[in-house]
Amino acid sequence: MAEPYADTILVGGRVRTPSGWAEGLAVRAGVIDTVGSRAGVLARRGPDTRVVDLAGDTVLPGLHDLHVHPIYAGVRERRCKVPQGSSLAATLRIVAEHVSGAAPGAWVLGGQWDASALGTVPNRTMLDAVSPDVPVLLEDTSGHSSWANSAALRAAGIGPGTPDPPGGIFERDALGNPTGIQRETAAEHLAASTPATADDEVAAALEWALGEMLSHGITSFTEAAVGFTAGARAELRAYTSLAARGAVRQRVRLCLVWSPHDPGCEDVIAARNLYASSRLTPDCVKLFLDGVPTDSHTAAMIEPYQDTVAGRDSEAGRHGMLAIAPRTLDQLVTRFDRMGITVKFHAAGDAAARAALDAIEAARAANGHSPQMHNVGHCSFVTKADIARATRIGATFEVSPYLWRPSPICSDITAAVGRKAVERAWPVREMLDSGALVVAGSDWCVVPSVNPWAALESLVTRQEPGGGTESFGGSQAITLEEAFDLFTVNSARQEGMAHRVGRIERGMLADLVVVGQNPFEVPITQVHATEVKMTFIEGEQVFEAEARK
Repeated sequence: MAEPYADTILVGGRVRTPSGWAEGLAVRAGVIDTVGSRAGVLARRGPDTRVVDLAGDTVLPGLHDLHVHPIYAGVRERRCKVPQGSSLAATLRIVAEHVSGAAPGAWVLGGQWDASALGTVPNRTMLDAVSPDVPVLLEDTSGHSSWANSAALRAAGIGPGTPDPPGGIFERDALGNPTGIQRETAAEHLAASTPATADDEVAAALEWALGEMLSHGITSFTEAAVGFTAGARAELRAYTSLAARGAVRQRVRLCLVWSPHDPGCEDVIAARNLYASSRLTPDCVKLFLDGVPTDSHTAAMIEPYQDTVAGRDSEAGRHGMLAIAPRTLDQLVTRFDRMGITVKFHAAGDAAARAALDAIEAARAANGHSPQMHNVGHCSFVTKADIARATRIGATFEVSPYLWRPSPICSDITAAVGRKAVERAWPVREMLDSGALVVAGSDWCVVPSVNPWAALESLVTRQEPGGGTESFGGSQAITLEEAFDLFTVNSARQEGMAHRVGRIERGMLADLVVVGQNPFEVPITQVHATEVKMTFIEGEQVFEAEARK
């Protein structure tokens, strides 16, 4: 009996394989059937085979983003959007425009702001000048701080006598009055008073974000914090409803947030398999261990911050905050590991990264080495000693290459920790040299775009896309081949999918991206300009650039 013909053939370009470049490939039933010469793949052609003439384009394995917030990105796109790097005057002008169009009783919600771009740490009176009556609440770039006007504070019942919540800070002036700046759980506390996001808005935001990721060639991703924007149950409803009608095309790992401040989180985690499907895998728990190493001083650092925060000379002001006590953390990770759940940590500071690695080591000691590849997220700062033990304990480092090019948030980080510490920011070179598994995540929409091609470039240059005179952590640069592995084979291994995706060869699923330029053959400062023409998942074309025009 003759072997069935291919469903789709891509030919007439260049195909990246583990052994070099091929001329084409054939796909049958969602699986790569043949990779090789033009004649070899065309031999798999049948009467109903679709043949795509690449016309010199390049075929690469689909890319993976292992830290992204799609619903957050989609919702923020529809709110008061302040471009990153905006000055104080520009920010207030944008806010005023939204205030003038606000419906009665509505809030103006949005972001993003950075103290370095504004020229100062802002306060409520600045927003009061353009919105004395309409509540305004703006998140900073990191999503870990917020800026409110007096109307928002009044609506939330926050005043001089309001205590700081566990794990959070209401910044105060010399008289003890809230300034309108909230850090960590204090920002969550205020956000809880804003109007709830409707289910249809959450679903629309997610669907838009999924399309954006497909347009950049992202075929698998990890939702890094289910519930971060609209609450866990609302966001799970959005994912499952879209998946039920086939609108979730990518493979998605869902990380469910555990928090000591949310008594309902255990119920969500216990019910996780109710949300599982062929495209959704809710087998991850997210633990926020600290904040961010900016003007907020909420990332947990071993060495003290180099600058100071007005009105705060506490231990938290000097070294940041560890959100979960080490003993509790060890017990949590050991329990989740035993349950077969992968843990993703938010760990921006080196003290938080150390606590995460300690917890992973405790889990390995209690349970033995398991298939769960617990990953330390962000890793802005990690000591050399901690990097050295990651391989032994089976820990993964997830880095954020979209963040470390020169930008307002990087300026905030430099001012907070000092230039010497920044030379080792996101120490990916040291991580790879240690033999540890390293993967990449965008943290979109902390960054303005989910574009992985800009991240690939900045992993190599440690500069802004297109190159520049400034570098951020230049000693930690890696090669383009290594960077590409972070987004493909390394990520597939982290997802437990290395036998199915991450590379182009016979027998692998046909998760593919077709690009107009070969990123391995252009100057490194042009890699960010790589444009995706087509994206395929299991051989099905799920994005075409021409169709968008």
